[in-house]
Amino acid sequence: MNDSYAKQAKNCKQEDFGVKSHQQIPVSDAPVTLVPTTQTAFFKIPVVLAERTLQIVVESDISLYPPATEIKRVKKHVFLDQVKLVPVAFTRIPGTDYFRVTRAKLFVSGHIRKNIEYASAEYNAPLQDRIANVRFTGFAELAGTDFFSAPIIGISENAEANFLNEKTQMDARLDKYFFQNLVKYNEQPYGELVAANFYELDFSPHSTYHDGSFHTLREKIVLDLTLKVLQVQQITLGTGAAAQVPTLFALTPPPTVAAEDTTTTETTEE
Repeated sequence: MNDSYAKQAKNCKQEDFGVKSHQQIPVSDAPVTLVPTTQTAFFKIPVVLAERTLQIVVESDISLYPPATEIKRVKKHVFLDQVKLVPVAFTRIPGTDYFRVTRAKLFVSGHIRKNIEYASAEYNAPLQDRIANVRFTGFAELAGTDFFSAPIIGISENAEANFLNEKTQMDARLDKYFFQNLVKYNEQPYGELVAANFYELDFSPHSTYHDGSFHTLREKIVLDLTLKVLQVQQITLGTGAAAQVPTLFALTPPPTVAAEDTTTTETTEE
């Protein structure tokens, strides 16, 4: 066995001396000359319409089998099923047949996925795991300054023309019509999940002794759900607007920063 290892080591040393390598030759580089353009550039990109924090309050009862004696850990995540913006008020964009939305209802629905780890009453038993989905639904109203940029929507129109009976000039022709249908296809506003802040109280609805067990966990949840509402729009870019970062408060807020240490990222939009 030792002779075999010695022979392999000898072969490896011989192979090391035969490793091929190639020396890299440096090449020259030079800056690229940019060709400026004086034309106005148009972009079709997602535009943030609004960024809001919705407070959702939900209560649920979750069954536990086998019964629990102590809750060890609860992990939570939010899954959104829909974020829909329904316009209810408009103003016409001057010189066009499109409208800006001035007021809308924001419908939100989804569920909270909860992973509950708990100890059971059995002696020396492993931790139990219970996954439950707590559903929620609701709406909020957006108007005025709630919008960073107004949603844009085109309204479809239908028209119909009727004709007089050319023989009698006394009645309408029921076999002759003119129809005009204008159909506008709009970019649908959509939602984007930003953050979820949970405030939660979990308890057994029935009192138990210190070593007793319970098979129902009642939860009262207050969820602060932060969302972006966006729409793909055609815009031009200029100067003058500053990017804004939302402030999300937790139990331990970040330390305040001196004014001279802050920096602002400049973006542009007209």
